[in-house]
Amino acid sequence: MDASPAGPPAPQQMSPADYARSRHKIWLSAAALFTDPLGRILLVQPTYRQQRLLPGGAAEPGESPAQACAREVLEELGLERAPGRLLAVHWLPPDHPDIAAGMAVPGEVRYILDGGTLDEEEIAALRVPADELLGFEFIDSTQAEERMIPVDGQIMLAALRARLSGTTAHLEGGRHVGEVPPLDRHQVYVRPRAGRTWPWHPEPVPDSLQVKQAWGWLFVPDGRVVLVVDPGDRLPALPGGTVELTDASPEETLRREAMEEAQVTIGDDIVRLGWVYDATGDVYGGIGPCARLRLAAPITAVGPAGVDPATGRTFGRLLATPDQAAALLGWGDQGYQQAELAARWAHERWGIPHAAPGPVSELRATRS
Repeated sequence: MDASPAGPPAPQQMSPADYARSRHKIWLSAAALFTDPLGRILLVQPTYRQQRLLPGGAAEPGESPAQACAREVLEELGLERAPGRLLAVHWLPPDHPDIAAGMAVPGEVRYILDGGTLDEEEIAALRVPADELLGFEFIDSTQAEERMIPVDGQIMLAALRARLSGTTAHLEGGRHVGEVPPLDRHQVYVRPRAGRTWPWHPEPVPDSLQVKQAWGWLFVPDGRVVLVVDPGDRLPALPGGTVELTDASPEETLRREAMEEAQVTIGDDIVRLGWVYDATGDVYGGIGPCARLRLAAPITAVGPAGVDPATGRTFGRLLATPDQAAALLGWGDQGYQQAELAARWAHERWGIPHAAPGPVSELRATRS
């Protein structure tokens, strides 16, 4: 009987050493995103470059990203703290334009982990190595981006927005892979607002004070609230604004502004939560002490996004849990107090549930 024809030669198996040499060689690094109680970001100033960095650095052989992050934070800040969840992972290609001239980089995978919020005692205890760092600072997201090289700023902002939204960012070359999350799509920045230190009064406005402003915590049926983002400054805000002479009441101001800014209709039952004391009224021409009212209302209809007649711009429209909104607004403790009070009113008065945790999303028009 004839022998069967010979088949294709069996593939030659690589030796373990050859296989190891064939694997992709890249750098691995990890950094931590720390904030202070006002939401400002911790950056360090290296001795070897002008631009700032998040605390962190290169992983040593055999280290995981979390281990590298914890070691670098201890070395750079004297802070022994286990890093939290992954906020962003980034691939820096070897040919990225922000790589320093003459630096041969085989490509780098960088992890950004959540360092959490440092309190005043922890901040006072931070210590930096004089031979490696000139110091550290806490600054808002706009300033932080300006003090970093572009790709580092892009990664920092993506990590901050992922933290605020409860998501994780996946980046390549400073750009998102796949669909861009809402906070990044609208290029949202956060910073402490001037009014955060003004006294908050969860009570009726005294007759002696003029109400000059009405902003509202406006709820959709699942317990989230609407935020608007002016493309002029990229800062999130509650719908609302100045009480005009043509407005019959602050409630009517909120109804008008909600339609103009966010194209939402609110119900007739509008609750006054309290007010913020503005001692000077400078934004209104220095009129002296006045009140800035905070209200809550249920949303009954949502129209397509449109142009705000006061600014000529189309605002971004976001849905966030009350706690997420408080963090994005930059009002500090009083923002969280307002959020808690508004959510309680929404539940008790309109039967709106407390919002379940979830990412910030876009507000979409409802079908008629």
